[in-house]
Amino acid sequence: MKIGLYFGSFNPIHIGHLIIANHFQNFTDLDQVWFVISPQNPFKKKASLANEFDRLDMVEIAIKDYPNLRASDIEFRLPKPSYTIDTLIHLEERYPNDQFCLIMGSDNLKGLHKWKNSEIILAKYPIYVYPRPGYVQDESLENVQIVEAPLMEISSTFIRSAVKENRNIKPMLPNGVWEHLDKIGLYK
Repeated sequence: MKIGLYFGSFNPIHIGHLIIANHFQNFTDLDQVWFVISPQNPFKKKASLANEFDRLDMVEIAIKDYPNLRASDIEFRLPKPSYTIDTLIHLEERYPNDQFCLIMGSDNLKGLHKWKNSEIILAKYPIYVYPRPGYVQDESLENVQIVEAPLMEISSTFIRSAVKENRNIKPMLPNGVWEHLDKIGLYK
């Protein structure tokens, strides 16, 4: 099976994340897309993150009606901070019959050279890239496929800020996620 790995904090997951994952699963050769919830991204401050299990719950709620989308807590059991190359090696060992690919925005592709073992990632793993506002697509890299996907301008940062200000952002969240956030009082 060919599996696209969509790494992120998903703090919280929003409709932009869901639209991108669904688009890649339906309009590329990927059989499934897995949301890989990162407990600690080496480029982000941990203080701004909700508990990883709350973020996993929100992803699971968001994708419950999408049979080819999965939530993965694989990085919860790996050393922190999470490095993509370590996760990829671990997944290959665990699922030797599957092929893993990366899904990322053009903003992340621009900073890929800063990642641990980025040259190995570029050489060994296909990368599917979607457009992000304000970033030029770099089509010169081998093993990188630019995918015409919907342009998303929704951010988890904006959603967290709006929740803190008691704004109604329910339409920006997948079904059930707002109720979950409200019930446990996240981001207030």
